[in-house]
Amino acid sequence: MAALTRIGLAGLAVMGQNLALNIAEKGFPISVYNRTTSKVDETVERAKQEGNLPLYGFHDPESFVQSIQKPRVIIMLVKAGAPVDQTIKTLSVYMEKGDCIIDGGNEWYENTERREKAMAELGLLYLGMGVSGGEEGARNGPSLMPGGSYEAYKYIEDILLKVAAQVDSGPCVTYVGKGGSGNFVKMVHNGIEYGDMQLIAEAYDVLKSVGKLSNEELHQVFSEWNKGELLSFLIEITADIFGIKDDKGEGYLVDKVLDKTGMKGTGKWTVQQAAELSIAAPTIASSLDARFLSGLKEERVEASKVFKSRGFDDVLADVAVDKNKLIDDVRQALYASKICSYAQGMNLIRAKSSEKGWDLKLGELARIWKGGCIIRAVFLDRIKKAYDRNPDLANLLVDPEFAKEIIERQSAWRRVVTLAISSGISTPGMSSSLAYFDSYRRERLPANLVQAQRDYFGAHTYERIDVSGSFHTEWFKIAKHSKI
Repeated sequence: MAALTRIGLAGLAVMGQNLALNIAEKGFPISVYNRTTSKVDETVERAKQEGNLPLYGFHDPESFVQSIQKPRVIIMLVKAGAPVDQTIKTLSVYMEKGDCIIDGGNEWYENTERREKAMAELGLLYLGMGVSGGEEGARNGPSLMPGGSYEAYKYIEDILLKVAAQVDSGPCVTYVGKGGSGNFVKMVHNGIEYGDMQLIAEAYDVLKSVGKLSNEELHQVFSEWNKGELLSFLIEITADIFGIKDDKGEGYLVDKVLDKTGMKGTGKWTVQQAAELSIAAPTIASSLDARFLSGLKEERVEASKVFKSRGFDDVLADVAVDKNKLIDDVRQALYASKICSYAQGMNLIRAKSSEKGWDLKLGELARIWKGGCIIRAVFLDRIKKAYDRNPDLANLLVDPEFAKEIIERQSAWRRVVTLAISSGISTPGMSSSLAYFDSYRRERLPANLVQAQRDYFGAHTYERIDVSGSFHTEWFKIAKHSKI
């Protein structure tokens, strides 16, 4: 090849390969590099097979960097942490002032901020870009969340606008904000995804264990739900999963999958950040706890034996239920719980944004999640409109539209949670969402007692509802005196 390419991509695991092919297919000649060179050849071969795409492979970092037009832009898609630092080290040796590196991995946002500063000292620009959509999204149009150097974003805006998923409101990409904001937003996106998946799993558990729905019926129910307000990627793939027969035996594959959920860490980071920022995110936290408990498979098998031997069944006494009524109730409970989960995620993003001065636009983030990403859903359009109506909305729950929807669904929501509790089915996501709603909408909570206790044993003082200022009472002395 004589002409220089427009952009480079380093790191050719499946996500990297697919994103590179997507970029090439949109008409941007691209250079690719990977430490293990067999991956380079594999990608070049795929580019040939998928339509002779303008993709060029390089086996060494120097010729890779030299093959890209200036100012050079290189996307890295390697494992978060040390491999990113290693790749930067390998490539930056050959890069020049004004060139730009973009990290497309699920990186901890502070690492991106550290690297952006270090790169700036070398005269290089840096972006941390969240990429969502999995392998399929990377190939055909992901949701992209770039943050960091605005100048760097401008270099490649033309590419990102074409490569991102396209929806009615435009491409699913926007300049998120300064520093590590792109990574932070992607992290919260993943936390919301944990919540969504847990809520769907609970809906499945209630329908299967209490409603006794078969996989065929579940396939129909979720396919039906995917035509209404729950229309989303996760509901769609859930319907698909219930329809797939086991290739290694009788019955359906879903029943043969071991009930232990893995995780990479973004959900844990989200919950840790919520705690750091004092933002209540119980739905996301309960989904993380559910994954931890699922991991105790051997202990749960033993616990089940202990309780069964004492006459305690996994699912308590059969409750007679009207199937169609239950299906409708669960649909409403799932939707209402989901509103709470997204409210928590958005509040977390806003709290971080104000702490860091990022000035993030919540409505715009909801918009770029409408396509390409794992949490893409018709419901995100409603969230975008809520923030369009009121950019300073304190909480999604008090948006007039969402408040109305929750009021309409709350009876069904309470019925499902009550039914689950009386049947011995755990619905931590749905119950903690309901508790979040019930706490948030109440003018007065029992926190007055907790604050009184703190003042009693630790002299932490308290405020009063009728007089301003802080007060301390010698509760112990008064109580002791009254006992004499």
